[in-house]
Amino acid sequence: MKLSLKREREAEVDDDDDEEDRVAAKKGRGRAAEDRRSRHCPYLDTINRSVLDFDFEKLCSISLSHINVYACLICGKYFQGRGLKSHAYTHSVQFTHHVFLNLHTLKFYCLPDNYEIIDSSLEDITYVLKPTFTKQHISGLDKQGKLYRAYDGTTYLPGIVGLNNIKANDYANVVLQAFSNVPPLRNYFLEEENYKGIRRPPGDIMVLLVQRFGELMRKLWNPRNFKAHVSPHEMLQAVVLCSKKNFQITKQGDAVDFMTWFLNALHGALGGTKKKPSIITKAFQGSMRIFSKKLPHPDLLPEEKEALLVTEEYQEQMSESTFLFLTLDLPTAPLYKDEKEQLIIPQVPLFNILGKFNGSTEKEYKTYKENFLKRFQLTKLPPYLVFCIKRFTKNNFFVEKNPTIVNFPITNVDLREYLTEEAQVTEKNTTYDLVANVVHDGKPTEGAYRIHVLHHGTGKWYEMQDLQVTDILPQMITLSEAYIQIWKRQESDDTNNHTGV
Repeated sequence: MKLSLKREREAEVDDDDDEEDRVAAKKGRGRAAEDRRSRHCPYLDTINRSVLDFDFEKLCSISLSHINVYACLICGKYFQGRGLKSHAYTHSVQFTHHVFLNLHTLKFYCLPDNYEIIDSSLEDITYVLKPTFTKQHISGLDKQGKLYRAYDGTTYLPGIVGLNNIKANDYANVVLQAFSNVPPLRNYFLEEENYKGIRRPPGDIMVLLVQRFGELMRKLWNPRNFKAHVSPHEMLQAVVLCSKKNFQITKQGDAVDFMTWFLNALHGALGGTKKKPSIITKAFQGSMRIFSKKLPHPDLLPEEKEALLVTEEYQEQMSESTFLFLTLDLPTAPLYKDEKEQLIIPQVPLFNILGKFNGSTEKEYKTYKENFLKRFQLTKLPPYLVFCIKRFTKNNFFVEKNPTIVNFPITNVDLREYLTEEAQVTEKNTTYDLVANVVHDGKPTEGAYRIHVLHHGTGKWYEMQDLQVTDILPQMITLSEAYIQIWKRQESDDTNNHTGV
């Protein structure tokens, strides 16, 4: 243990080679120092790009320290420091691996000779470690559908990239993939400058969630990847930490629960409040009116109920509320079988379950003590509307899944009739097109998730399940057990060029 700590301290001290060069320059040895910095390295041809993977946590593989970590570009392992007694130095001597990259400063070094390598042929490695996007590049992402070739030879569309399922994190993967294909959210996180200056209280770890999501977004949209898939390892570690282990990598979770927490956590970490907007509320927040009426206890006598109903407490109350997504309730699935002894899989049109928000449909809500009758009506529609189709019901003993298929069109869903009369006048565009569809297959607690995503540049639909990416016909999307849907509001200049119109 003492030896490990000693090595760590030595690595910290020995790593300030650049500082030594600056001091040497001041003493009149600047030319010699500069020659040492930019010496040509004869070992560049030993670099093995096929083993380089920068998706994992930047920790030394021996000391598990995150201070001064270098990647060996020959075997892909991470080591600390580059001083005489450091782990990277020892590795370079023991295995004759000479080229290393500082994962923080993005500088290349040759060990054990310990000089900096400056060579333009290494640019592709630094770009994979830290992709950057110009405003011009970002503005053109939705206008082209060019296929790119990864270093391993596979072709891929940036943004339509598989995410590694480490053990049981597909519930989080589908949500991350859905949000990475929402243009305003994507464009915001592709440019680090947008959120770099946000100030958080000292010791606040939620800023980590923003940083990691930005890094993941840039990796998913990187046109110069070494491989056509990404591991969300660092992002998920931030999720586990920031959610205080409510969401795990090793245990299947619920995609809607994760999405709810993730949206609110991002909004707060970006400095958003109830009054102060963030990119999350700008993209997804709408508002509604809730009409609520308290119901007398069912065990009371009819005369007692009538007496209570005329009191002020039992009159209908109206309140305004904002939302980031709308929950749609499915009708109860039938328990009986048909003549052929097959269970009937019921179907319901999307507009039937949207009736919850027409301002007249009443639904009873039960709490521990009281019952309420509520109805809802929308007052403002967001640019991107998220539907959560309530498939799971939980009680004290088990979780039950409703297999009802929701029939929905892919494009041109008009929600004008669900707005209040005043909102119908002010809201110009009320028609939406589907851009992402999250599906849950299998049993309630053991099932798997997959996602259908519209690629804006090509107008084609793709299905992603972990590392698998396949194109899919729009007609097939409507046959799935949809769980979360993201709809994009049509702008006045939108043209319906999507496949499946």
